Amino acid sequence: MDPRPRRVLALGATLLLGAGPAALAPGGTPSPTPTPSASGAAPGAADRGAQLYLANCASCHGRQGEGSQRGPSLIGVGAASVDFQLSTGRMPAVQTEPQPPRRSRPVFSPEEIAALVDQVTSFGGGGPQIPHPAGGDLNRGRDLFAANCAPCHSATGAGAVLTNGWTAPPLYDATPVQVAEAIRVGPGLMPVFPSQVLTDAQVNDLTTYVGRLRSERLDRGGYPLGRLGPLAEGLVAWLVTLVLLVGAIRWLGRRAGQ
Repeated sequence: MDPRPRRVLALGATLLLGAGPAALAPGGTPSPTPTPSASGAAPGAADRGAQLYLANCASCHGRQGEGSQRGPSLIGVGAASVDFQLSTGRMPAVQTEPQPPRRSRPVFSPEEIAALVDQVTSFGGGGPQIPHPAGGDLNRGRDLFAANCAPCHSATGAGAVLTNGWTAPPLYDATPVQVAEAIRVGPGLMPVFPSQVLTDAQVNDLTTYVGRLRSERLDRGGYPLGRLGPLAEGLVAWLVTLVLLVGAIRWLGRRAGQ
């Protein structure tokens, strides 16, 4: 038998297998490319999210987010809650405590946070999505802040001590997205403000005003002393003045005795 037909058949099979599923599809149309997820994670990040979750979260929250004695369930918390806790560095927690503090830098990169958000939301349930606040009205935001936020976070956004060791943290380091996420999910003792209470437009107004508070954190008129208030600042001013007076009197006494 002539070996050439066999070589032709083998070559055709090789080309067909190398072309993959696209060659088997009707008309040679390739399969659709996966689209990025709502959190911004790139296609193929699911495996990375699963690995990060098992390595950093599953020991407290369970392998499927079901929760345990060390951590609450994550089923149905929503993408905004997961993104808030990770982007502020509050999670993963260093130790078990009711109110993990904000870290100067989050543990994970933005890509890893997006992958973890997708992993947790894949466990099911609803929950608020990650907001994308736009420009709002500064005056309306000031009124909303005074009515809803200042009683806990203070009128300047410097934060305050609450009950049982809880605190309302300062808002100076919070990004507009984190402010909007906190409004929707209510971390810690903070109440939840759904869209029925505060509309998306009002959330935009609030994030705009908090951004102004960040820009005015340092007073141009001098050092703000942590904005402790007029009484504490007055005492500090008198103390500094007395020290200067005592120093001047001693200097004049030594000079007169020469």
